Amino acid sequence: MSNRSIARCGICVALLACSAWITVPLGPVPFTMQALVLALLPQIMTTRDAFVTVALYLLLGAAGVPVFSGFQGGLGVLLGPTGGYLLGFAAGMPVAGAVMRASLLPRRARGVAAGIALLAVSYVLGTLQLMNVYGIDAPAALAVAVVPFVVPDVVKVAASVGVAERINRALGAVSEGR
Repeated sequence: MSNRSIARCGICVALLACSAWITVPLGPVPFTMQALVLALLPQIMTTRDAFVTVALYLLLGAAGVPVFSGFQGGLGVLLGPTGGYLLGFAAGMPVAGAVMRASLLPRRARGVAAGIALLAVSYVLGTLQLMNVYGIDAPAALAVAVVPFVVPDVVKVAASVGVAERINRALGAVSEGR
């Protein structure tokens, strides 16, 4: 990794942590601004760097650094009811990166599609873990942990496209066909 990539990853880890701290409790899964930052990553970084950023964020949190929502940290968060959503961020990043490399769509549409793909992976993994931890069925888990978040998360994904364009223009970023 270049010095520039390392610096960008570090800044984005900090952005992920700060976005997690902007929290509105809504039952077992809090409302945060993480979807905005997560949707930015595949638009402003290579897929590898975006994945490394999320992996570092998760490792910091697992080690006990309070980077998760509500200033929480520790392995218990990743193993708890919301851990699947967090792990889904890492699992979804390669999918989002692949969408960003698909040149069939215009750049803005790829940004939105990549963000939605990332969210879909996170929603699936998070819902499965929530069902397992609480012993509830899929409709109940979806009702409390996905349905209330879909519209706000899509709005954040849409907003990320304009933010990403400005960041890329400011940094003169050109990577992975961007």
